[in-house]
Amino acid sequence: MWEQRALDERLSAAESLARENPELTAAVVLVALVVVAGAYLLFRARRTPGVRFRRLLADQEEVTVLMHPNPDPDAMSAAVGVAALAEQVDVDATVQYPGQIRHQENRAFRTVLDLDLDPIDHVSDLASESVVLVDHNEPRGFAGADGVLPVAVVDHHPGDGAGESFTDVRTDYGATASLVAEYFHENDAVPVPPDRHASETGSAFTLPTDTATGLLYGILSDTKHLTVGASEEDFTAAAYLYPGVDQDRLDRIANPAVDAEVLEVKARAIAGRRVEGSFAVADVGGVNNVDAIPQAADELIQLEGVSAVVIIGERDDTIHLSGRSRDDRVHMGNAIESVLSDVDNGDGGGHSRMGGGTITPTVDPTGEEEPETVDRDALADDLFRAMAGDV
Repeated sequence: MWEQRALDERLSAAESLARENPELTAAVVLVALVVVAGAYLLFRARRTPGVRFRRLLADQEEVTVLMHPNPDPDAMSAAVGVAALAEQVDVDATVQYPGQIRHQENRAFRTVLDLDLDPIDHVSDLASESVVLVDHNEPRGFAGADGVLPVAVVDHHPGDGAGESFTDVRTDYGATASLVAEYFHENDAVPVPPDRHASETGSAFTLPTDTATGLLYGILSDTKHLTVGASEEDFTAAAYLYPGVDQDRLDRIANPAVDAEVLEVKARAIAGRRVEGSFAVADVGGVNNVDAIPQAADELIQLEGVSAVVIIGERDDTIHLSGRSRDDRVHMGNAIESVLSDVDNGDGGGHSRMGGGTITPTVDPTGEEEPETVDRDALADDLFRAMAGDV
């Protein structure tokens, strides 16, 4: 009884204090609101990117997962991973891309995993208004690309692009596939082994075998089998994916047949290389398969004594450049960009370890004059100076 009287007395005293000091009461209420708001924001901040991304997908009626032009295994695997996650929250997803899939490794990746990928030429070809960019952060490579405002961006390349509702760009990761694998992990998705069915896992979310296989190869491809540019997170993602990987299909993707022209272009690059110090430039002339040019760069960078290389080739009057560097003094993307920025219709860039670019011909609209030619020897000189830091 005395405890009840004591409580009543305290409540009465508190009411009197509140009536006599309204400012104090307002301050206490304000502090309480700030504490509650702070706790809510902290809760949101601690929610993982994978959970936030999954909830964003669930809010869409349908999504277009858009890859960069001429997509590689990292882009394709990340895109089909996003599509697989969307489908598990009952959202239709279409994977699309501009350009072509030409490189034998890329064609094998698509064929072995039986991927449903839709090419586009114009913004009107996009399957839906909700666009998710993967492995690039600014739409490009098709008419009207500048007008696309993506709802989300998932990438590991540097750039200023952002999604309207979600942006996850981590340049310290070796592959975008690692980010997507992490999203599945953060949603407690269980990798499904090739000899089991998803229903046997008993999990609300699963990582299908073909998706796990693709994501692992995407990581291996973009990090040269976890030896170049790989972060701790890439290794963690690979370990998470491993139980769901189909080893037979992984081997078939990794060892496709090689196009004869690719071997010929590699041979021309090696035989015709020009070397200054530890830098090399090779002009392989005209090619039918432009993907042979970066493959020649991959080959030439392996030569003893060569620490940075650029391959020059031409197809349909367009000059294509592909560079590789294992020299900490040479940021290959910046080197090619600096050279092509001074060339009419030149465009280039890339990472520290690899870069590329093109020079498109200047065409007289009247048809009275021949397209201007590029002095390839002078271009090689400029590339050597850029690699040496003399820009």
